[in-house]
Amino acid sequence: MIDLNTTMMIFYVKDQKKSRDFYQKIFLEDPELDVPGMSAFKISDALSLGLMPETGIKKILGDKLPDPCKSNGLSRVELYLSVNNPAELHQRALEAGAIELSPLEPRNWGEKVAYSIDPDGHVLAFGGPL
Repeated sequence: MIDLNTTMMIFYVKDQKKSRDFYQKIFLEDPELDVPGMSAFKISDALSLGLMPETGIKKILGDKLPDPCKSNGLSRVELYLSVNNPAELHQRALEAGAIELSPLEPRNWGEKVAYSIDPDGHVLAFGGPL
């Protein structure tokens, strides 16, 4: 195991403000960081979700990085949150503009999970105890 302090998962997004507002409606929290080029929400003591404009990461990493603008809307990642209230978070996501992929259902790995997709194509999974 690595000696880890915190982790930030960063989603590359088309419109930082739109994505920030979307996740603010789900988490019912203001971002812990909100500056041009990055918004971040603390999800737990060890995990934050960052939202960075696609154009921003391209400026940082240059031509070696395939242009994320060309894959906007294509799902390449899933944020799976195991929570006590998956139905509530899933509903907030839908009300904020997510598209439902699968309703809350028991899954064979021992949780009930609902799936949706955010405006940038990131899959959101809200799971909880059966």
